Amino acid sequence: MSTSLSSSTIFERNPYEGHPNLSDTEAEVLWQYAKLSQNIKELIAETRRLSEAPDETLLKRLRALEVKMGLVLTLFKASVWAVINEQPMTDASGEFANTTADDTLRR
Repeated sequence: MSTSLSSSTIFERNPYEGHPNLSDTEAEVLWQYAKLSQNIKELIAETRRLSEAPDETLLKRLRALEVKMGLVLTLFKASVWAVINEQPMTDASGEFANTTADDTLRR
């Protein structure tokens, strides 16, 4: 592939088509490799750009998600505590006492 080809040109036409030393299949395979190579180069450039400076919009969205997840975790813990608190306590003999965990903690 020629280095003078622009990145958009490689996706539009096969630069290997009609080459005298290549069959149609070989030209098609080389073109697919050239397009894959260009996609990888663009991916590398984009990941470098993202790693050099954080995306402020993404950071704001992630912060909002973090706050919501904190709220969900707090509500989940409260729900688990409520379920545990409603369970009857067993005494030393293994029989159920007539108290809940909350009553036991208050004593």
